[in-house]
Amino acid sequence: MTKKKVTGWQRDAVISADRLIRGIAVRWLMVINLLVFIYVGLPFLAPVLLVNGFTGPANAIYTAYGFVCHQFAFRSWYMYGDQIAYPRERAPSNLASFESYVADDPHFAGIDVTSLDNDLVFAARSFHGNEHTGYKVAFCQRDVAIYGGILVAGLVFGLVRGRVRPLTFWQYVLLGIVPMGLDGISQLLANPPFDELGYGAFTLLGQLSQGVFGIRESTPMLRTLTGFLFGVANAWLAYPYIEESMQETREKAEKQLSKAGLSV
Repeated sequence: MTKKKVTGWQRDAVISADRLIRGIAVRWLMVINLLVFIYVGLPFLAPVLLVNGFTGPANAIYTAYGFVCHQFAFRSWYMYGDQIAYPRERAPSNLASFESYVADDPHFAGIDVTSLDNDLVFAARSFHGNEHTGYKVAFCQRDVAIYGGILVAGLVFGLVRGRVRPLTFWQYVLLGIVPMGLDGISQLLANPPFDELGYGAFTLLGQLSQGVFGIRESTPMLRTLTGFLFGVANAWLAYPYIEESMQETREKAEKQLSKAGLSV
């Protein structure tokens, strides 16, 4: 049985689909890099809008990113203020502490800013900044570093695509998971309900963690370094596989176009 030849509008539709598929296969990295750039860039637009009086659009960005990030005021970057960040007093940093800057701010009235309880958690999430601190980026420091790392890795991959192998599982774990895991988990276990204010098994976990890491708060630079490594590791793991798959897709689309007597 011979296969019926597609003609007319059906042929045009098939050709258009093949061209679209080829275009995506050729430009997939550019598309992903652009989307990541927008995704990590919008949080920096929020303080720009806020300081220029566009509170509605700024609050919309804070709200949208609040679904994917904790946005703690003491773990975020700031723009237009005295410092670029305000870590907690327990963090080993040369920057002035978060507590010293917000102790008298009306937003934190009646809240103990030295204890990371539920009241401080909710207040720190909703605090966007003031004229002294400046206004916070809508992504925390670690999230900025993660997606910034993915963007940088994507740009570099564009220069070496086809010549780099994906990370092995253990390389991915050692480069991306272990550094951020040690930093993030040890910080988590040093705070309620895992620290000395916790209860039951949580207290035991907190005591075990403190025995190894001490009572600690990570620093902006350490969050940035570990987050950046995690972002790079994710791109390094995934992009070579995506490139290989897109190469096969491109070749199939070009073969179909060639059969139709069209050049690419």
